[in-house]
Parts: sequence; structure tokens; C-alpha cells
Amino acid sequence: MAGEFWLDDQQWLAINPSLPKNQLRAPRDDDRRIISGIVHVLKSGCRWQDTPTAYGPPTTIYNRFRRWSIKGHWRRLFTALVELKPDHVQMIDSTTAKAHRSAARGKGASEQAIGRSRGGRTTEIHAAVDGSGRPIAFEITPGQLGDVRAALALLQPLPPPHQCMADTAYDSNGLRSFMSERGTCSVIQNKRTRKRFHAFDKEAYRQRNLVERMFCRLKDWRRVASRYDKLAHVFACAVYIAAIIIWWANWSGA
Repeated sequence: MAGEFWLDDQQWLAINPSLPKNQLRAPRDDDRRIISGIVHVLKSGCRWQDTPTAYGPPTTIYNRFRRWSIKGHWRRLFTALVELKPDHVQMIDSTTAKAHRSAARGKGASEQAIGRSRGGRTTEIHAAVDGSGRPIAFEITPGQLGDVRAALALLQPLPPPHQCMADTAYDSNGLRSFMSERGTCSVIQNKRTRKRFHAFDKEAYRQRNLVERMFCRLKDWRRVASRYDKLAHVFACAVYIAAIIIWWANWSGA
């Protein structure tokens, strides 16, 4: 069927070794087929019940996505593929995903990273990328949360780079001090309201478009650009899967 997604051999060889193996239950349905079905839904934005029959029963596709989200398998797969090593450059930024009404039903929306901003009910996706523009970390927060408030949680688990680039939303003395203490040179554009401007490498700052281009590709996935999931950790797993397929399952190291 036109428009269906299927994991190619390179993608399957990249992710298969990191899939959960120690299952005490009966053997699972074909992992490659089921995961291809999950990716198809996340990319196309269709309802789970409208998953093409080539992937198997829609309930099987949905249950695999949800159960592995709850157990943390998708996040662990992303972490296993990401090459967390000292890097010369990292870049951070965020983008907003509009929350569909199906995601915003019920109580405790703020606890599920859905907040109200000028765009209505939204969720913020914060990301750090390496010098090649590949995402290496994500944080999911309510849409009204300021970028700089999520920066520490995003950067702390990562090896400190030589340079970290960010736009004016991250211009704070606290974040600059944090980077300096880790031996990182902050390449952050100054806010116009600053009384004392910090020098920064304008030539290096031009590379920051890599993180913006990453978000453009990430939001080609309709269930990332729009949030349909009620639970924050489930939506985060859609982001992890998109990042795995777009970058880490296709990376040749060239």
C-alpha cells in the first residue's frame, strides 16, 4: 500500500540488538512488522484503529507502543543508540507541539506537560543536539515553561562540550555560570535588555541552525507536531522513536 513505512535492513540492524529480549511470556509477534506499524502511525498521524492491515491487528500495534512506553523501552533504545561522548559542540533549543483536544481531556493536564500559552494548550519539546545536528537528549515540559528553566535538566546528564550554542531565550547568568563551571564556553546571543553584554563567537553561532533544522524534520512526524497522547511519557516516546528512525538508525558514521 502506498505510503506505508517499513524498516529497511540498515535500520533494523541498528535497533534490533537493543530491543528487550528477556521476555518470560510467549514469543512476541514479529518485532520488525509491529515497530514498522508504530512508525507508520506516528509519521502519518492516522488513528491507531486505522493502521493498515499489513502491520497486523491495530490493537497489537497500539498495545506494543503503549506497553513499551510504560516500561521505558523506547527511551532506553534511544539512549542505547545515542553516542554520548565528549563533543566539541552541542546546541540546545525548543519547539512547541499543539495539544489536540484528545490529549487535553481530564484533570491534571499541567502534570502531563500540557500548559496554556498564547498558542492555546501546548507542550514544549526541549532538545540538545551534537555537532552533526543529531538529537542526543530531550525534555518535555508544559508549553508556557521558559526555555532556560529546562536547560539544566537537559544538559546535566550530558558530557560537557567545548562550546554550547543557544539563542537569546537561554541568556541568563545562572546558565552561563553552569556552563563555565563545566568547562564549556557559552555561545549565547545576548538579550537586548542586558546592561552588560557578554562576548560570543558569532561565526560559531551560525552553526545553531542545525538544531532548528532538526526540529523541522522532527515535526514532519504528525504525531510529534501535534500531541494526541494524554500522558507526557507516552508523547515523549513518540519523540524518541522519531529521533531513532530519522537519525540514529540511519547514521553511517560518515
